Amino acid sequence: QVQLVESGGGLVQAGGSLRLSCATSGRTFSAYVMAWFRQTPGKEREFVAAVMARGSDTDFADSVKGRFTISREIAQNTLYLQMNSLKPEDTAVYYCAAKPTTNGYRNFYAYDAWGQGTQVTVSS
Repeated sequence: QVQLVESGGGLVQAGGSLRLSCATSGRTFSAYVMAWFRQTPGKEREFVAAVMARGSDTDFADSVKGRFTISREIAQNTLYLQMNSLKPEDTAVYYCAAKPTTNGYRNFYAYDAWGQGTQVTVSS
């Protein structure tokens, strides 16, 4: 089982930037699809971005396309989410997640490995 620990959240003004990190355990980091989701109270966990296993293919939700980038540092077993031009509607708890296959990677229920989440708050 992959273990995930997020960090890097915080309070930022609209238009600012934050970089989230997700430290992972295990030897199979590069073999997993890694993703970021976010959640606000009373709403379902929402897909933000994903990077495919053993490659550089990425995918983003329309709401963050052009503002967020996702990357992984294999040597550090770490996943990143660089968030630029932040908006108040980006305020949420952000989670990283991992799964061994690409099936349904945009669906939160397809993942069984999650971090504890990190709060991102964007003030207007």
